[in-house]
Amino acid sequence: MRTVAEERLRRKQRLAASLRLFHRYGFDEGAGGHLTVRDPEYPERFWVNPFGRSFGRLCVSDLILVDAGGEVVEGEGKVNPAGYVIHSRVHAARPDVVAAVHTHSVYGRAFAALGRRLDPLTQDSCAFYEDHGHYAGFGGVVLDAAEGERVAAALGPCKAVILQNHGLLTVGGSIEEAAWWFVSMESCCRVQLIAEAADKPVLIDPVEARGTRDVIGSPQLGRLNFRPLYEQIVHDQPDLLD
Repeated sequence: MRTVAEERLRRKQRLAASLRLFHRYGFDEGAGGHLTVRDPEYPERFWVNPFGRSFGRLCVSDLILVDAGGEVVEGEGKVNPAGYVIHSRVHAARPDVVAAVHTHSVYGRAFAALGRRLDPLTQDSCAFYEDHGHYAGFGGVVLDAAEGERVAAALGPCKAVILQNHGLLTVGGSIEEAAWWFVSMESCCRVQLIAEAADKPVLIDPVEARGTRDVIGSPQLGRLNFRPLYEQIVHDQPDLLD
C-alpha cells in the first residue's frame, strides 16, 4: 500500500513522462495543451503543466498544483486559463476521473472538423465504440465556465470526447489511461481519415465492436499499453524524473 506521498510522486512522474511523450509525438503546439492529474490527498486540486513551457523540457519538479479556484498553490508558473476552465469542470463533473488530457494534435483536429464520432473501423478504434462523446458546435477559446460545463456534459460518462473544430479530450482513472486513450484516439483519427480518403471503409459489426471494446477499451488495457511508452521515455530521458 503506497503512502500519500508515494502516490503523489508516482502520479507526477507519469504526468511528466506523458508530457515528454506528447512532445515526442508532436501533440504539442506552441503554448496550447494541458494534462492534469488529481492530487491523491486533495482531490479537488490537480497537477498540471505550467502555461507557456515546452512539453519536451518539463520535469516532475516543474509541475504546478492548482486548487478549485484556479490558484497555483504549489510550484512556479501560471495555469493556462482555458486549461483550468476545461479541466476543473471535467474533474468536478466526474469524481471517477483521476486524469484528463487535451492537446491540439494534428489528426485529432482534422477529424474534429468533420463534426462526428469515430467509426469502428479497426480493432483499435473499437476501444472507443459507444464510449466517446461529441461536442457539436464551437464556442471559441474555452474561457467561460459555462463552456467548460458544456464540454464536461458532452464527455458524459465516456473515456473521450471529440470537440468539434477543436480536437480531442480523453480521461481515465489514472494518468496512464488518459494518456494512452489520447495516443490511441489520435491514431484512430489518422487511420479513419486515410481509409476514407482511399475508399468507403467497411465497418465492424456492432456486436463484435462492443465485445472488442470490453477487452481493449478496459482501464487495465489502457494502463498496460502505457507501460512500454513510460519505460522507453524514462530510459531515453531520465531527467524527466527530476
